Amino acid sequence: MTLSLIILYVLTLIYLSIADRFRNHTSILAIQGVLLFGIAMARLHSFHPVEMGFIIVETLVFKAIVIPAILMRVINKTKINRIHTSSSQFGSLLMSIGALAASCTITYNMADEYTNIIFFGVALYALLSGLILIVMRKRIFAHLVGFLVIENGVFLLSTAIGVEFPILINLAIMLDILVSILMLGTFLRRMDNDMHTDESDALTSIKD
Repeated sequence: MTLSLIILYVLTLIYLSIADRFRNHTSILAIQGVLLFGIAMARLHSFHPVEMGFIIVETLVFKAIVIPAILMRVINKTKINRIHTSSSQFGSLLMSIGALAASCTITYNMADEYTNIIFFGVALYALLSGLILIVMRKRIFAHLVGFLVIENGVFLLSTAIGVEFPILINLAIMLDILVSILMLGTFLRRMDNDMHTDESDALTSIKD
């Protein structure tokens, strides 16, 4: 069961590297939230009621519902649809596959008895996938998606190094992401009204 969820999670990361519509990105993030919930439930054998409630809120409520809802609102308000540079899809796919291979190699060399190598490898791949989205895409919305993918990788990494979830740290991350999304959503809406674009290059003219 856990291995199946992990494989599905890896497939979502590969798909993100070639998806050219932001609505698809949003849907994948929602799916990742559900998968992370299933992985957390399968990984942990005993739960404190508070920890279990926190995991449910962080994965099913926040990652699978709240974040996608906010992103869809941003998409509808700004009327953004496709990634600006679709020609970079093939390069992104190659980089994603390369990141997967690198993650497997690093995980194999760092394997020890205290770390679940499968979880660690996928978490590392998620971190690299988020960086690829940020580097290979020009739109700010894609950068936001990359940031959220990285945060999901951090959550998955916590399941690799132990069964105890740092509640306060995860809560701080969750609140920070929520504030970041709200701020960037407002910024995108204002920028769309003024300039009808949300490309990173536009930040220079806004700043000036």
